[in-house]
Amino acid sequence: MSPTTTPAWLVPAFARAALGAGAQASEGTIDAAGARLLDRWSAPERKYHNVRHLVDLLQHVDELQQETHNPHTVRLAAWYHGAVFNANAAASYAKRGGEDEVASAEYAREELTALEVPPKVIDDVVTMVESLARHASNPISIDCAVLLDADLAILAAEPQRYRAYMDDVRAEYAHIPAHDFLTSRRAILHRLLGRDRLYVSPLGSGWETQARQNVAGEIARIDHELEHLDAASA
Repeated sequence: MSPTTTPAWLVPAFARAALGAGAQASEGTIDAAGARLLDRWSAPERKYHNVRHLVDLLQHVDELQQETHNPHTVRLAAWYHGAVFNANAAASYAKRGGEDEVASAEYAREELTALEVPPKVIDDVVTMVESLARHASNPISIDCAVLLDADLAILAAEPQRYRAYMDDVRAEYAHIPAHDFLTSRRAILHRLLGRDRLYVSPLGSGWETQARQNVAGEIARIDHELEHLDAASA
């Protein structure tokens, strides 16, 4: 999603979430914080973890919101969960590539403190953002479960959208050699399939079957590609 197609409703949506969560800062200050976040999500190196991903995540949070206790807090966590991003080779090979949830959580604390959001809400946002680093199958709260499920909802996309997702992730790591990327990606997918459940909220559980089919299909494609690469290098 290019800057020219960034939905105009995003900054107002951030402002509503912040105000709904108790922010006391001025309207201009809140809007400026939302604009700073959009600048981060719009960085050119983000091919998948970009504004489109943010929009998808917010829409899936809305889809699951009846499960939440504090929907505005979950929306704020969605906004901040990928505020810090790094896909360079050094971070990728150190298995720290992509969204940096720990640094994003720190950024969220700084920004939300400046917006005069209540400390308890800030703590909840920080905890939810940090939880995405582990994608635990036993989240500490239903709000956390909703955020985790919304973040993985792409796995249950219809086949054409799932293929576009795969292509975008590969483009994000285009600087990583194909064999290294595919081997790492396959390991991640196998870990996902090894979980008892991909989705932990009651409504999110409806995505389970399609997601497992998509992930299994991607693993099969990766195995096929690796066979060709190994044969070519032999």
